[in-house]
Amino acid sequence: MSLNSIRARRSPDLLLNGLAMGIAGGLAEIVVVSLYGAGAGVSVADVARHIASAVRLDGASAWTGLMVHMALAAMLGVAIMFVWNRLAENSVRALPLYPCMLLALAAVWVINFFVVLPVLSPGFLTLLPLSITLVSKLAFGCAVATTLRALSRPHMPAQGITRSVGAETLPQPSLRGARM
Repeated sequence: MSLNSIRARRSPDLLLNGLAMGIAGGLAEIVVVSLYGAGAGVSVADVARHIASAVRLDGASAWTGLMVHMALAAMLGVAIMFVWNRLAENSVRALPLYPCMLLALAAVWVINFFVVLPVLSPGFLTLLPLSITLVSKLAFGCAVATTLRALSRPHMPAQGITRSVGAETLPQPSLRGARM
């Protein structure tokens, strides 16, 4: 999937696609942090409370922190969608979707953990190992790329499904008669 092959033309499409991408990314981060928390005995609710208190909201409410996290994720998804669309319109060469998204989200992680959070909420930096926060942000990037790819595909024909590999289109194996 290349940069020039994904384009949403209208602003409402960009907004909705961006919201979907951000929600998928935010959920991916929650899954990573939850898996780590379950294995390491870290309270995911404490992480959510710190998110709420970092933006000066009710620090006693994990629910508020979850809503703040998802709102920020949705806004990031929208921003990524608009930037991606602008790049697609102005690029003279194709760029790969997944590496671009991973690089972009790694840059967001660097800004968050080395510029914004040390000023806004230094205590948040000690809640999780930096490696876990980076993995969660990269999971966000994978979720964003996967969502964008899925939203950018034309509707599947009723007769057969195809998948694209490079410049070729290959038929998908039929599931007729297959036992599940």
